[in-house]
Amino acid sequence: MKTDIRYSSLYSQNMEIKPPKAKKVKKVLTKHGDRRTDNYYWLNQRNNPEVIQYLKAENRYTDEVFNKPAKELQEKLYREIVGRIPQRDTSVPYPVHGYLYCIRYDEEKEYPVICRKKEGDNKEQVMLDGNKMAEGFSYFAFGDWDVSADGKLLAYSIDTVSRRKYTIKIKNLSTGEVYDDTIRNTTGEVVWANDNKTLYYVKRDRSLRAYKIFKHILGTDTRKDKLVYHEKDPVFDVSVSKTKSDKYLIITSVSTLSTEQRILESDNPNGKFRIFQPRQRELEYEVDHQDGRFLVLTNYNAKNFRLMECPENKTGIENWKEVIPHRADVLLEDMEIFKDYFVVSEREKGLVRFRVFDMKNETEKIIPFSEEDYFAYIDDNYDYGSKLFRFGFTSLKTPVSIYDYNMETGTRTLMKRQKVEGGYNPGDYVTERRYIKVRDNTEVPVSIVYKKGLKKNGENPAVLYGYGSYGINVESVFRSSRLSLLDRGFVYAVAHVRGGQELGRQWYEDGKLLKKKNTFNDFIDCAKGLIEEKYTNQDKLFAMGGSAGGLLMGVVANEAPWLFKGIVAEVPFVDVVTTMLDETIPLTTSEYDEWGNPNEKEYYDYMLSYSPYDNVRAQNYPAMLVTTGLHDSQVQYWEPAKWVAKLRDKKRDNNLLLLWTNMDYGHSGASGRFKAQKETAMVYAFMLVLSGVSG
Repeated sequence: MKTDIRYSSLYSQNMEIKPPKAKKVKKVLTKHGDRRTDNYYWLNQRNNPEVIQYLKAENRYTDEVFNKPAKELQEKLYREIVGRIPQRDTSVPYPVHGYLYCIRYDEEKEYPVICRKKEGDNKEQVMLDGNKMAEGFSYFAFGDWDVSADGKLLAYSIDTVSRRKYTIKIKNLSTGEVYDDTIRNTTGEVVWANDNKTLYYVKRDRSLRAYKIFKHILGTDTRKDKLVYHEKDPVFDVSVSKTKSDKYLIITSVSTLSTEQRILESDNPNGKFRIFQPRQRELEYEVDHQDGRFLVLTNYNAKNFRLMECPENKTGIENWKEVIPHRADVLLEDMEIFKDYFVVSEREKGLVRFRVFDMKNETEKIIPFSEEDYFAYIDDNYDYGSKLFRFGFTSLKTPVSIYDYNMETGTRTLMKRQKVEGGYNPGDYVTERRYIKVRDNTEVPVSIVYKKGLKKNGENPAVLYGYGSYGINVESVFRSSRLSLLDRGFVYAVAHVRGGQELGRQWYEDGKLLKKKNTFNDFIDCAKGLIEEKYTNQDKLFAMGGSAGGLLMGVVANEAPWLFKGIVAEVPFVDVVTTMLDETIPLTTSEYDEWGNPNEKEYYDYMLSYSPYDNVRAQNYPAMLVTTGLHDSQVQYWEPAKWVAKLRDKKRDNNLLLLWTNMDYGHSGASGRFKAQKETAMVYAFMLVLSGVSG
């Protein structure tokens, strides 16, 4: 570890290079008698050349004051990061209807190749080559793909803009011909009926809400596709799927608090979907089919969910019978169905475990894990008749490991462990799971990793990551890129703040709506706890989060700027009130149950009290790196752009403030397994430079 004087000018704003200054155009927004002045509202004009010029000016500024001076370090980090990624890699093959399917990456190639072999035959068939298909596009990503029951047709979807609007195509796997059938502006989901000619898909509306399901008959005009279902309630999104048994098609309508599913026999695509259980406020459920019955994962009279069953022909809630009861201290998260078995994924004290149920012998087993802090997940299990349950295991120090668990014998077999090129020994690193008591005496779990030998003397650079929304958990997943920080003496920590669902449904409910501030307070207090426990100090601690985690970063910057050396806010949701009042923006109406509806004064006032953009004030802020994407469909680019413009006008320090806009990409950044690491290298360089570590 060393300090490099070449970067000393980057510790604070380079006064010789003036940052862009967005013009002010006064816009008064009025609601509930309250008047807000938004001088940068005009930046929401995506097609205005002046807006594009401003975003490019910010990029040039970032290049001049940071990227160019730190070019050597960024290139070194990039080489390190991509150097750990295997040039050639292949997923563990999984069986479906007599074929073994896998995804592979070829040497020096960015995109996946989707392949299959007939069982017992070593001859590989390339179904889709993402590298060839991506030629000519700045961005490329697969959405979904599905093979017809007879194995002859492949439906697939691609996105070449990074705005979650997928185009569906159909390929004949026998001849290689790609048919003229082309379906645009979809969610990307594709599901075949069992007749090998009827394809179901989902369309988006202007706000990008998934709202209509159509069926397409192979070879017919897509403009004449039949509407199967129209979800008219703007707070619900729809999707389409098929049960693992292949017997039923399922249409799912889902909002933050409610679910409604419809079912139809896959052999009868001309039939009419029937409601499984009518929607009710705060009733969530998810079904799958197992011979003669449906299994129902639901929160019906069960905050942490329970498992129910019902007959195929009597699916209403009055027919549901309990299989696994509700438990106050265990969250029932997921299920995997097999012909003779089923597996549930449940979480106790934030850690996942699997329970395996043998239907023939009426027995159950628990798959144990030994690490103090880890994540386990259900992997590819598409063979309904299998006795093997495939799952993944990882931790902050353990690369992703794929296991096959024999449900009959109770033995597990390691099928693959993620390779780290250049050599890697998990024993060289230490993981911990700490519980930090926050201001209301709640204990918040924090996952921590660092290199063995690190001294807890308060002098280590550290980064604290957080999210805390939608009941989404931040899992303890291994990332080989992170070694570039750990090997330079960094502590990496994840705060499992309220608003996620790590500690059960109540953990989520205590971090949303009128309790949202718990999310922010938890993160701030976890940061203080890391300092108090001598992992780091406020001159070497960084905060990092993206999307709704970017909202967290925005509040932290306003409320506790002194606590951090720097903040990284990726695609941050920071203009909360204005966005949630605009029903034309994607996700707005469907998220009233998450944030509240600001058309109601109580929620308006509460949102306004924490909205990062509305609460920028004249004070010192830490160094900040803010990223966005011009084509972002989830957090519109103008939120971070407006936020940075206002910060430039208000802040009273000379610390770095950088806005970096990916002009070709959206919410998830660059596509491709190598290109995406350019931004990772930039983020790491930002933290390394500011902490005085660059070796």
